[in-house]
Amino acid sequence: MGVCGSGKSTVAQILSQKLGIDFIEGDTFHSEENVKKMANDEPLTEDDRIPWLKSIRSAIDEYQEKGDGAIVTCSALSRNSRRILGVENAGVQLVYLHARESILAQRMTLRENHFMPASLLSSQLESLEEPDENEALPVNVEQAIKQVIDEIIVNLELF
Repeated sequence: MGVCGSGKSTVAQILSQKLGIDFIEGDTFHSEENVKKMANDEPLTEDDRIPWLKSIRSAIDEYQEKGDGAIVTCSALSRNSRRILGVENAGVQLVYLHARESILAQRMTLRENHFMPASLLSSQLESLEEPDENEALPVNVEQAIKQVIDEIIVNLELF
């Protein structure tokens, strides 16, 4: 989890390869309406996010029913969002990727072919309800990607 520009997809892809489990890109669950809204520089509301979150939750539930693991990306900005995703379930572990706003903004300007414009970063930061240490493993993504991955793998089941 984390705001746009925190490296969710990059980290998730590497983790899924290292751990040998599937990677599920949460952005693919957005409705066409939500994608258009964000592409037009309109932040999503909590109500806009609910069907998206429920779709992701269904995918998580399917993996859990099969006893399989997966790495799933999702901004999960609010406590309610995380509740919908099922983070209270012992089988769901949350990693909170975070960095200074200036770093996130810089990363967003370098992204290509993404529907989310850098201008929406501030609205995501305003919506963000940071998880506490019992809810997620916080990982500062201002360090090298290898260090981020190593920190997550070492601490994944320990928090």
